[in-house]
Amino acid sequence: MRYLTTPLFGVFLSLIVFLIGQWLFKKSNGFFLFQPLLVSMILGIAILIVLAKCLGTTTAAVYTKAYKQGGDIIFWFITPATIAFAVPLYKRNDVIKKNWLVIILGLFVGTFISMILITLVAKAVGLNNVGVKSMLSQSATTAVAMPLTASIGGNASVTAMACIINAVVIYALGKQLVKWFNLNSDPLGTGLGLGAAGHTIGSAFALELGSVQGAMAAVAVVATAVVDNLLVPIFSHLIGL
Repeated sequence: MRYLTTPLFGVFLSLIVFLIGQWLFKKSNGFFLFQPLLVSMILGIAILIVLAKCLGTTTAAVYTKAYKQGGDIIFWFITPATIAFAVPLYKRNDVIKKNWLVIILGLFVGTFISMILITLVAKAVGLNNVGVKSMLSQSATTAVAMPLTASIGGNASVTAMACIINAVVIYALGKQLVKWFNLNSDPLGTGLGLGAAGHTIGSAFALELGSVQGAMAAVAVVATAVVDNLLVPIFSHLIGL
């Protein structure tokens, strides 16, 4: 256990499971169930469970004492990675200046509608108030959504899982959704949608579609974080959570 309690364990475990995920994704010709983030998440949890069994302790104890120190180092990079999306945003600031009102109104309305739908679905499946609070801020990127959830009394770990699943689904099905609904006919809307729904990973996919889409996705990641910080606490209070 002594070797497991150093930060290196969490760092190396994160890197190894992600590399395995990348390898499987390439070998399967991009099959969406082998999306690297999803594979690394499931595989990492499985390894922690096996370690806990071997050591005769709980998975929570292994996570806290062994993985978390190194995992927090990896997590720290989420914030600068999010800030780095200012680069494509700056490169296409002409589009932003021209459409700033549409962008702001679209994100405000979209975020508000998503919170209503999330609340209805969460209540329908029997989640308690803490569960609903944990789901409300999932439209923001993980680095923003987790502390926001904690501030309104939700479970930040559940929020992180929801954000990751959103990103995985958008990355896995993004190409098909764009093709089926001819979304790329409106680069502005496509980029905003991918950034708002898929966060950093959705923005990476948007960049593959074009510079306008990438810039709009970057705007969506940043702006949605601001919008969520404004609307989530108010919405949570209004519905009595």
